[in-house]
Formats: sequence, C-alpha cells, structure tokens
Amino acid sequence: MANLNQDKIILVKKMVANAERSIQAARQILEQIDNSKDKVKFSSQDQMIEGIFNGEKMVDLNGKSYPVPANYASKSKLIEGDVLKLIITQDNSFVYKQVGPAERKKVTGVLTEDKKNCFNVLADGKQYQVLSASVSYFKAKPGDQIILTIPKEKVSRWGAIEDVVNEEQKPNELDNSGITEAEDNLEELLEEKTKEESIQDEWMPDVEELKKEMSNEYAGNIDNELKD
Repeated sequence: MANLNQDKIILVKKMVANAERSIQAARQILEQIDNSKDKVKFSSQDQMIEGIFNGEKMVDLNGKSYPVPANYASKSKLIEGDVLKLIITQDNSFVYKQVGPAERKKVTGVLTEDKKNCFNVLADGKQYQVLSASVSYFKAKPGDQIILTIPKEKVSRWGAIEDVVNEEQKPNELDNSGITEAEDNLEELLEEKTKEESIQDEWMPDVEELKKEMSNEYAGNIDNELKD
C-alpha cells in the first residue's frame, strides 16, 4: 500500500510540473502576441510613401531616398527590388513595411572584408555587398560560407545574408535547418500532454479504489475505538 501511494504521489507531482510548464508556455505565447502588436498609433493624417529598396535605402518614384534601418533590413532579409511602404506618423516616427517582395534565389559564397571594413560575399564569380549589421546579426566572420539571397533575374550589387553554413552542417541539411525553437517546444508540449493524458487515464480509475481504501480504513479505526 505504501509503495502504491508513493507511485501515485510521484505521478501527481509530474502532472503538476507538466501543468506549470504548459501555463508558462501559454504566458510566453501571450507576451509574444502582445509584443507583436504595433506600438505606433496610425491616423489618416500620416504620410505614406512607397519605394524600392536599393540595398541600403528606399527610393521613391521621384528619386528621393529614405534611410532604412540596417537592423530591419538584415532581419527582414531585404534585397534590391523589394517594394517598401514607409509610414511617417505625426510624431515623425518612421515605420517600414514590405509590401512587394522581389523574386529571389539563393547562392553560396565566402564572406570577405576589405580595407574599408566593408563586407562582401564572393559567389558564382561575382561580388555582392552585404550590410555590416547583417554580418553582426548572424555572427559571421571573414572566410565563413554564406547562403546569400539575391534577386532572381535582376543584376544586383547587394545581397542579403540568409544563413551561415556551419562546418558540421551538410549541404542537404540546409533546407531543414529552419526548424525553430518554438516548434521544438510545441512538439515537446504535445508529447507531455499525451503523457499527461495517459497518466490521467491510469490514475482516474484508481481514485475510487483509494476512496474505498480510505473509507474502509476509517471504518476500521472507528470499530477499534468502539471496542476499546
């Protein structure tokens, strides 16, 4: 009986731990949703401008250029020819949105750095400039093998770093390297949920038995007291 109760306690503790992890994961998802909401308030008086990304800046139909944050361009992997929309709010906030992605293709090359500390990728016999912020974002260094995204048809001076090829990573594994940590966590949560449901299936029928045991034990104690 003692061993049975100990096993049940262990199972319940596991169920509580799983529930706590699920709650924590749900809270993280809610925080991500809240953080993803636009913090900038838009109004009908905001100025909206469309233009083409040239590798560094956005150029509108009149030839006027607008600075594009290097971190945004790096994380969004913008390439020459991408159509952007710039929203200038009443408080002079600049908000960029990609509204027309150019056709893309990927090439593999080697990262180099020139005397002016500018970075380039040599791929297919051509040299493509890349943003320093993108090199920092991917923690790349000269000599690294780089997967570069460039326009599919248009001749381009610039490219966007897609990924850095690790030495231990095989070429045919590159397409499968995009599994995110969130997806791994989701699979783990689903496995835990399945295990938890299995534990509940085994646990719930025994509850009635435990009630009977407790009831019988309680009744036995009363009988003993009456006899005393």
